[in-house]
Amino acid sequence: MLKQRILTAIVALTVLAVVLFVVPSVVARMVIAALLLAGAWEWGGFIFKDKAVGRLAYVAFVGGLMSALFLLQLEPHLIDIILKATLGWWFAALIWMFFFPTPVAKAITWLCGAMVLVPAWMALDILYVQAPRILLFTLLIVWAADIGAYFAGKKFGRVKLAPKISPGKSWEGVLGGLAAVMLLTVAGSQVLDIKMAVLIPFCLAVALLSVVGDLTVSMFKRSADVKDSGSLFPGHGGVLDRIDSVTAAAPLFALALGWIGLQ
Repeated sequence: MLKQRILTAIVALTVLAVVLFVVPSVVARMVIAALLLAGAWEWGGFIFKDKAVGRLAYVAFVGGLMSALFLLQLEPHLIDIILKATLGWWFAALIWMFFFPTPVAKAITWLCGAMVLVPAWMALDILYVQAPRILLFTLLIVWAADIGAYFAGKKFGRVKLAPKISPGKSWEGVLGGLAAVMLLTVAGSQVLDIKMAVLIPFCLAVALLSVVGDLTVSMFKRSADVKDSGSLFPGHGGVLDRIDSVTAAAPLFALALGWIGLQ
């Protein structure tokens, strides 16, 4: 399984590098949007199971919201408001976890999917337009947290993080992920020319929020009695299984571009 995961990751990273640094920007932005729409298809499965018409309707719903935001060409202060409201949603999701398992109505699942996917698309698009390397650094933070958590959890994991949501995750894994992020940030501060005293606390906050994103999507998967959101990536699951952490981390990074001197 680990070999399959590594091979899939290598292929995915190669495709990502081509999208971010080779193809025209308009194509890259379309690929980012398509990725989030694929996530909408999988989220629709939480509501409609295998009913393709219902899932397509959900993709159309999310795609309509994304198109509206794109066509409106929102002013920076409105984008700022949306991103701050998104952080409010993730805080609410964190509180929700303490009460899980709770019944989740289909209407709530429908709405929450939009709150997860649409702002994530906006944030990823903003980060790409700002600079592909900034988007890549955002993704690297999430991946470092994920990889560090995986290996630290395997080796040292004892205290469960959220056993009712994701039994495999541990507090030791979270600490291992944060340690990996700190190492990444030391290198990133040199490349981005930002003081470590500024970048390290910020990146740790992004990493912690990525854990909330991961657990939130896991809540909805568990409520829908689904192990993986899909099977697009062998050994990794579906699109949502790969971007669940990113959906929470990207809006915070996009919101804070000016705060940390990247804008």
